[in-house]
Parts: sequence; structure tokens; C-alpha cells
Amino acid sequence: MEPQFWHERWAINQIGFNQSEVNPYLVKLWSELNVKPGERVLVPLCGKTVDINWLADQGLQVLGAELSEKAVQAWFSENGFLPEIETRGAFKVYAHKNVEIWCGDFFALKPKDVGHCTAWYDRAAIIALPSDMRWRYVEQINRLMAQDSRGLLITLDYDQSQIDGPPFSVDEDEVQQLLSPEWRVKMVGEGDVLAQSPKFKQAGATRLMEYAYRLFRR
Repeated sequence: MEPQFWHERWAINQIGFNQSEVNPYLVKLWSELNVKPGERVLVPLCGKTVDINWLADQGLQVLGAELSEKAVQAWFSENGFLPEIETRGAFKVYAHKNVEIWCGDFFALKPKDVGHCTAWYDRAAIIALPSDMRWRYVEQINRLMAQDSRGLLITLDYDQSQIDGPPFSVDEDEVQQLLSPEWRVKMVGEGDVLAQSPKFKQAGATRLMEYAYRLFRR
């Protein structure tokens, strides 16, 4: 996807991927990663997700990465926070207490930018990318994350011929193919979410599964 696509989605407020409630898999499964307060967690392509709030409330140092400055500004304004803003290389960094959101191209982040990140959380990043970009995404995750890191990944799986992405379908085979060379991958949650997805039902989708994976670096 070209950056302009996402800028336009935010400009016209076409952000159905944004959820108003904290993701239930995050609440239920995060403790299995044994991430301690004070550890640094990366949230790629974070938008203005309220999942950031939940992670920050666990005492974690949250580093989000987001292309759209409108989304970044919305997260701070909707939470009533006045951020400190500074330019770091190609990024504009918004910060408040234990949250930093780096506004810019996620693929331009370097390990020195994110510091020692020992955890990562992806609810809507990998499924936002077409297949030819998902390999790049995983390579970037591998580059940025510490050797002792772990993660929680949430994907969708459906018949891609019935409806165009994004969000794209990323099935278990692809998750294993992409991640298992560097990560121990285990599915730890699944559910049929078609009934809660009017866009997919109206498009004629007959199946929409959501899966959660626990990841530990090899």
C-alpha cells in the first residue's frame, strides 16, 4: 500500500479498522508473555488505538509507530494529553509520560530509534499490508526486536476472493511461514467474528475468523 492510501483513509475518516474498545485478546492473553512493568513494547502501525492506553496502564514503556500524523494527534487529543513533540531524523515524535508515538514510515525505523524493545503487539498491522509487503514487515520486526523478545499477533482469515482488503486475510500457514524462522509461534485464541463485521457481511463474506498467536523469539 502506498502511504497516500492511508493518508486519504484518515483524511476522510474511513477508519473502520479502529476499535473503540480494548481488544479482548490483548486483555486475556498478554499476561502469557510475562512482560514486566518498565519493559519497552512496540506497537507497529498503531493508529489511535485504545490498546496503547491499556498497555501503558500495565506500566509498560509503549512505542507506537504510525504514518498518519492526524491519527497520532487524535490519540493525544482524545485522551486529553498535551504531548512533547520533537523531530528525530525522518520522524516527528509525540511523547507523554510512558508513551511515544513515532510519526513516519515504520519501515524507516532503526534499532537505535526503538531502543531495547522486548515485546511487540500487532492487532491491525500485518493484516493492513498486501502479501508483497508482509515479508518486509516481518523482516523489519526481526530487525527491531531484541533477542529475548516476545509478541502477540492478531490476524483475520477469510476468503479473499469474496472481499478486497485491507484488512487482508492472513491464514495460519502464512503466519507460520513468515514468522517461524525467527519465532516460536503458537495459536492461543480463535473466534468467528463475522456477526460483528457488517462490512464483510454486506460484501457477501461467508466466513471471518480472528486468530491470536503468542510469539517467542528463538
